[in-house]
Amino acid sequence: MEQYNIYIEYQFKVAPIQPASDILIAELGEVLFESFVETEEGVLAYIKKEDWSENILENIEIFDNSNFKIEHSFKEIEQENWNATWEQNFNPIQVGDKCAVRAPFHEKTNVEFDIVIEPKMSFGTGHHETTHMMLEHILDTDFKGLSVLDMGSGTGVLAILAAMKGASTIDAIDIDNWCYLNALENVERNNCSHINVYEGEASLLEGKKYDVIIANINRNILLSDIPIYAKCLNTNGTLFLSGFYTEDIEIISEKCKEVSLKYNSNLEKNNWVAAKYTF
Repeated sequence: MEQYNIYIEYQFKVAPIQPASDILIAELGEVLFESFVETEEGVLAYIKKEDWSENILENIEIFDNSNFKIEHSFKEIEQENWNATWEQNFNPIQVGDKCAVRAPFHEKTNVEFDIVIEPKMSFGTGHHETTHMMLEHILDTDFKGLSVLDMGSGTGVLAILAAMKGASTIDAIDIDNWCYLNALENVERNNCSHINVYEGEASLLEGKKYDVIIANINRNILLSDIPIYAKCLNTNGTLFLSGFYTEDIEIISEKCKEVSLKYNSNLEKNNWVAAKYTF
């Protein structure tokens, strides 16, 4: 009989939701929480029972931040096949008339760019507004022969579409080990052998140059790393940014302007933004 892990589920109610949810997820990941679902009220977080203790949250610093109000409860959830749970909840999507993102257990789609993603616990299935809009940007851009960076790559779906559209060299970087391992699998699954997957952060970009940089992260990390991205862009390069809200466009664009990047255009969906900047 197959044995399944027992998980502890935490339900966090967060106010305001952003950037608190992103900070909370990052800190929980440091204490072995391994999967997250963002909700209308905050975050559901899961940790294996074997990795859990009653004082698991005592070193989560955001709880001491008076700018945020966070309530939580937790419960043990029944043993189940987690892969089956993902299969039940992960539906294929289509972006425009040329691109589809599906899991291996879905039927092949009759589109030009058929991307197969085994999402596991990584971000980037195309369902979230930011990923969907970044896929739209990539579809509308000529990548033939270009060098590309996918920063905060999650499942690797954006890097994979850039590869399918003819990018010559691609680096995909994510700070999360689970995302790193998942992206490696998805790159192989989509026969994109020229995508180089790395685990790490912006410090890995020292001395690197790209024609296009794609960064779907969150506002605070973007504000910190935009100057680094600018140093890595070739002349006439393009920077696509997402992971922030409509009201953040001004501050993001101002930071880009400081490093000679010009606002070009943006897409909006449910108050999320994916913006394009150029040298």
